[in-house]
Amino acid sequence: MLRRLLEASRAVVVHSRFVAEQVRNAGFRGPIATIPHGAWIPQVDRSSYRHRLGLDLTAPLVGIFGHLKPYKRIAESLRALKRLVRLEPRVRMILAGEPHPDLPLASLIQRMDLETHTRVLGFVPIEDFQGYMAACDIVLNLRYPTVGETSGSLLRALGLGRATLVSDVGAFRELPDDVCLKVPVDATEEDVIFEYINLLVSRPSLARSLGTRAREWVERECNWTLIAQRYVEFLGAVLEGPKPEAEKQPQPLAPPPEVHVSEAPPGGEHVLRWTPEDSEARSYVDTHLTRIEKTLAITPPGGPDDRILEMGAYLQMTPELRHRLGYSEVRGCYFGPLGKVEHKGVRAADGEVFECDIDLFDAEKDVFPYPDGHFATVLCCELIEHLASDPMHMMAEINRILKPGGHLVLTTPNLASLRSLSALLLGYHPGLFSVYLQPSGDKKTDSRHHREYTPIEIHLLLEDAGFEVSLLETGSFRDAPRPGLGWVVHLLERYQLSTTLRGEGIYAVGRKQHPVKNRYPSWLYCGPES
Repeated sequence: MLRRLLEASRAVVVHSRFVAEQVRNAGFRGPIATIPHGAWIPQVDRSSYRHRLGLDLTAPLVGIFGHLKPYKRIAESLRALKRLVRLEPRVRMILAGEPHPDLPLASLIQRMDLETHTRVLGFVPIEDFQGYMAACDIVLNLRYPTVGETSGSLLRALGLGRATLVSDVGAFRELPDDVCLKVPVDATEEDVIFEYINLLVSRPSLARSLGTRAREWVERECNWTLIAQRYVEFLGAVLEGPKPEAEKQPQPLAPPPEVHVSEAPPGGEHVLRWTPEDSEARSYVDTHLTRIEKTLAITPPGGPDDRILEMGAYLQMTPELRHRLGYSEVRGCYFGPLGKVEHKGVRAADGEVFECDIDLFDAEKDVFPYPDGHFATVLCCELIEHLASDPMHMMAEINRILKPGGHLVLTTPNLASLRSLSALLLGYHPGLFSVYLQPSGDKKTDSRHHREYTPIEIHLLLEDAGFEVSLLETGSFRDAPRPGLGWVVHLLERYQLSTTLRGEGIYAVGRKQHPVKNRYPSWLYCGPES
């Protein structure tokens, strides 16, 4: 089928060495690039899809996804499931995909007496396809025979961090041994399928660690930024034609965009030097020093032509944006009447003075007073949780004033932290600062938190606002006593819920990729009729 296509081609892109060899064996002598299949890493609510299936969070769930064809070893997998049911009656299997006429699936399930343990979902939209996959503990992506195809559903499973079984054949054999389990296609196939899923069901921590390594591999090797770059470089090389031997030097691929993490000075003395010990701000800085230093560490460094904007600037870490990170122009902004500019400065303990302009405006309503593409970096730290009506207005304006490829550094309290979960389970409010502020005469006080966010929501927020998420992690937020929260970790592990991204503060970096994708995302806004 491919002969005429190969005869007409100047170059070929394949996803595996296996297919590259097949193309050479077919007589193609042009350039070939082996570029991995790109992978998706969606954010999916596993619990909601478990709820749809009527399963609690501890029932083992095995899934088979994609067109349900005979060569996907479905009969062998069902026989292995039947054996596992005798050991673990709670185990269930779902099959999501269009049934194939050559595989009498319903009668096969009935003959094996697996009706109560198996559910055929049929064709489902891609959102549900990913959701049901995320609901699984184990994904079977078996196939034999193979013609060298690479499975898109397999890459989705690995990107979702699912423990996955593949057939030890063709392109699947090239996957790293530590990101999936490989099943031989010989007479032992059914036995190995059973032993593997029994092992993963009986040792859920092993399944989770296997899935974690799979997701990390996908993020590192199969992210779309890197894959697209490799396509562009190969196509460019094909267009340029062969080079003389003397010029044929292998060029290493540039890594995907990363966020620079600088070393924080021990004890944070560089930040403290800008806050006199006898000042009102010193106690706040002492309490929040860990967060401030972490923010500086994840902020990309600047150059002689780079500008940076700190939103909600109190001039606590602002001087370090120039002194430590090297930005030539540092500007701040704060809530106030649009058009007003305040010139402020601080004096360090050694007498050095730092000064900058602070622009006043309403981040939820006003057009920011800066040109398009003006800044290399914007800091939005401990601000978004204070917004009461339209946070996406702020995100859209930040996108506008950032240059292409510019960075947004966003920090905010984590509503899904161990502390929040502990408070909620003990009957208290999970928010970090949900209390009302006592009236203070005519003196205006800072706003309370109107809405706190989870890491998943911050990921969605950045993507909807046109950013690629370069970094998303959680960590310490305040230098204050912390209660023992091991019991919360134990509960999460017991019900196979994620224990990652449970720190008290969210630290995120987004890289501007394109204009705002979704001005009013449904997870954050509802219509006036609601």
